[in-house]
Amino acid sequence: MAKPVVAIVGRPNVGKSTLFNRLTGGRTAIVADVAGVTRDRLYRDVEWDRAVFSLIDTGGLFMEEVDFAAHVHEQVDKAIAEADLVLLVVDGRVGPTTEDREIAQLLQRSRKKTVLAVNMVDNYKESHVAYDFLELGLGDPVAVSAVHGLNIDGLLDQVVSLLPTDTSVEPEEGVRVAVAGRPNVGKSSLVNALLKEKRLIVSDVPGTTRDAIDTVLARDGHRYVLVDTSGIRKRSHVTDGVEYYSVLRSFKAIDRADISLLVLDADQGVVEQDKKIGGYIQDAGKGLIILVNKWDLVRETDARNKFERHVRTELDFLNYAPIHYVSALENKGIIKILDLIDRVDEQQIRRVSTGNLNSWLNETVYLNPPPSIKGQDIKIYYVVQVSVKPPTFVFFVNKPELLHFSYKRHLERRLRDTYGFEGTPLRLIFRLRQ
Repeated sequence: MAKPVVAIVGRPNVGKSTLFNRLTGGRTAIVADVAGVTRDRLYRDVEWDRAVFSLIDTGGLFMEEVDFAAHVHEQVDKAIAEADLVLLVVDGRVGPTTEDREIAQLLQRSRKKTVLAVNMVDNYKESHVAYDFLELGLGDPVAVSAVHGLNIDGLLDQVVSLLPTDTSVEPEEGVRVAVAGRPNVGKSSLVNALLKEKRLIVSDVPGTTRDAIDTVLARDGHRYVLVDTSGIRKRSHVTDGVEYYSVLRSFKAIDRADISLLVLDADQGVVEQDKKIGGYIQDAGKGLIILVNKWDLVRETDARNKFERHVRTELDFLNYAPIHYVSALENKGIIKILDLIDRVDEQQIRRVSTGNLNSWLNETVYLNPPPSIKGQDIKIYYVVQVSVKPPTFVFFVNKPELLHFSYKRHLERRLRDTYGFEGTPLRLIFRLRQ
């Protein structure tokens, strides 16, 4: 089941990004994150009261400021369509504005679940100002201070109480594959090229995401499900904010998939948004294949080697993922995508026996033991694999808190050198031996 999505909306300068940082980075929320990779993220997974949801900061997703009057209707309409719940942020110091009222009217007409957060209320004595926003017709407002952390727990309680509670599990139709990437990199063209392949048998099945239709493909006894997002097979108009909503749809598709195809544009190379989507795929523990589309536009001699070096440098945290060059327009390299999916699927469900793993560990530690820290020797006693998708290994150590991250990376590299695990992230957990 995909995690619910909560989108923060509001006019400029009401503290959306500050509230985002408080909800995801403060003491009141437990945030799912992966250490060791520095990225400018667009999202955070938030856990509160046993519920997990993805929080999206609309303010932090646009690379440049846009005129509110010209774009508010379109941006809020899209947030309404894509999110499970909208968190509308207003400024308690200035009271309701014309822009606040316009957004509220859009939300009312949509019947979308909404929580109204009145920000900038810096102490409880001022909380009465929140009642001025009852005129917006969005229910009882929640007075908060993102800067000081006032009533953040109450806001999270309200958000979680309105999130979807459906725990249904999608039927196993085959390997679930999401096609992810920025706008205009050729995602829809790639899907269409796969669907037109004569050896494929195609049928449509409903997905759990509202209004999504997943496409089932079968070839040589293997079944694949192309995880749909709204518009995955239709071309969207390129407008201000399309980057944000394309990424949000990609996040939803990635959550529902086993393997993601990260589509890059051969003519543009790797850009910041590609790194963000790739980071989400890694953090979600999904299999990954990097597809370089529009390769027919590249004529330079030795271009493939140069481009591969560029990708490996810019996406160094995804160096385990295979890179494949395709042209959806000329239908080149398309069918091999399914071969790569088969290979990555095998790798992400691979299990290594405990005996084999510990023979590997003994040899690895013998050849390159963990360095002593402050005169204290670090011993790794044994390792077990505890799960797949992604493959997860638990190492039992005498002093796990002293084991340096560089040695952890060394262990991951040696695991990959020995066992492969191409196209899948690995989870290495270090625990104190009792």
